[in-house]
Amino acid sequence: MSAFSESLSAAALLLQQADPVLMQTMRLSVLVSGSACLIAALFGLAAGAWVATARFPGHRALQIALSTLLALPSVLVGLVVYLLLSRSGPLGSWGILFTPTAMVLAQTVLVLPVIAALTQQLVRDSLREGGEQLRSMGAGPFTAACLMLVHERWAVLTIMLTAFGRAISEVGAVMIVGGNIDGVTRVITTSIALETSKGDLPLALALGLLLLGLVGLINLLIALVQAWQRSQGGHSEYAK
Repeated sequence: MSAFSESLSAAALLLQQADPVLMQTMRLSVLVSGSACLIAALFGLAAGAWVATARFPGHRALQIALSTLLALPSVLVGLVVYLLLSRSGPLGSWGILFTPTAMVLAQTVLVLPVIAALTQQLVRDSLREGGEQLRSMGAGPFTAACLMLVHERWAVLTIMLTAFGRAISEVGAVMIVGGNIDGVTRVITTSIALETSKGDLPLALALGLLLLGLVGLINLLIALVQAWQRSQGGHSEYAK
């Protein structure tokens, strides 16, 4: 217990002093995960709205596949993106392997199914309650879905926060495609793994506490958004 107490005290001191290594690592983590979520939102929101309203043979299978991808292993994503970006891969000419750009790409692939699947559920539930009125005004299925996303913008924000929490806490994909290069591609999760293996437990613990604080802040923001939505009379499933 004394070793743990000493490590915890040293970690708290690093956080109190805003250690430059901690701050740089946190900034890169937030930048990579935030960029990935914004890019994934451009495609995920539209894809989720389309899946919720489209009707074609195999539609149910597509919905099941999308739900399955919610549990997409991050190491698998990292491996696939690595193969695509390696020198012998089809995208090797881009030359972005072991850069933050590759990490953004990997995390985009990872959180895209999360945004699409949750958006699909949100649109489907919203149209069940208010879709008839939009259809009576002449709105097509996809247009009605997009209007519902605008109407349920706070629920969309909750989806984005959920995706960000998934991105910033993963380690496998960014470790594989980023290479965990000091000062270049080293984020919080990969730093924790490295510092633990090196025996620098205070720094690893400080990074862990920092990550815990970020995830806790995300959950707090989600709770505040949902509470505000309930106070405004929101009826989305994401407000329950």
